[in-house]
Amino acid sequence: MVTLPEGLLGRLDAEHPHPRAFVTISGAHLYGFASRDSDVDVRGAHLLPVEQVVGLDVGRETFTWMGDHDGVETDIVTHDLGKFCKLLLKGSGDVLEQLVSPLVLASSPVHEELLALVPQVVTSNHAHHYGGFGRGRWRAFEAGKRLKPLLYTFRSYLTGIHLMRTGEVRPGLPELAAEYGPSYLAGLIEAKAAAEQGGLPADAPGHEVLSGDVEALSARLEEERAASSLPPRPAAYPALNDLVVRTRLGK
Repeated sequence: MVTLPEGLLGRLDAEHPHPRAFVTISGAHLYGFASRDSDVDVRGAHLLPVEQVVGLDVGRETFTWMGDHDGVETDIVTHDLGKFCKLLLKGSGDVLEQLVSPLVLASSPVHEELLALVPQVVTSNHAHHYGGFGRGRWRAFEAGKRLKPLLYTFRSYLTGIHLMRTGEVRPGLPELAAEYGPSYLAGLIEAKAAAEQGGLPADAPGHEVLSGDVEALSARLEEERAASSLPPRPAAYPALNDLVVRTRLGK
């Protein structure tokens, strides 16, 4: 059960200078291991007015705001629709997950069109995103031995493996862990609920076990990429370009 601070959408309306195509919740809330003191990651796509696209005074392609809302640290990031679509086509798993997040704060017909194009966006090369992110989070875990980057490591590899096998974006670690293991992940997820920046619980596996399992998942992700039926390049460019043009012109 995800509990978000009240009035979050109203705060976004007050802080954001442009209309939004969609706004969703990402981060630990989406991944299924938010803590009581987790911040809230708000993500989405906004719509620059056409004069701020074609004129000399170009609008902000990326809007960011971070602050306290109702006692909760809140991080808002949205990209202009054109930039968002370019990131989708470049194989960014981050924006892909933001798009398909079921934790929707605001939607629109543009959002619905984007969602319909997801099957034409997903490629076998998304494995590189998830593998690279997993390696980065593992290095962060080894540096500080904190639980959060360890869960991000497993979440990244398992999301990538599932994507390569099925073409489905499944960002939630509890569901992924139940299907792909290892079995101790359920206990680590439960421990994470107690503190955002906590260390490993006393009954956690040792480093040798964790390292071996992470290496095995890294190898499996590459195997799944090689065997995947997903195309190597996205097919959605014409449709996304048409969507951006129509939206800019108000058609």
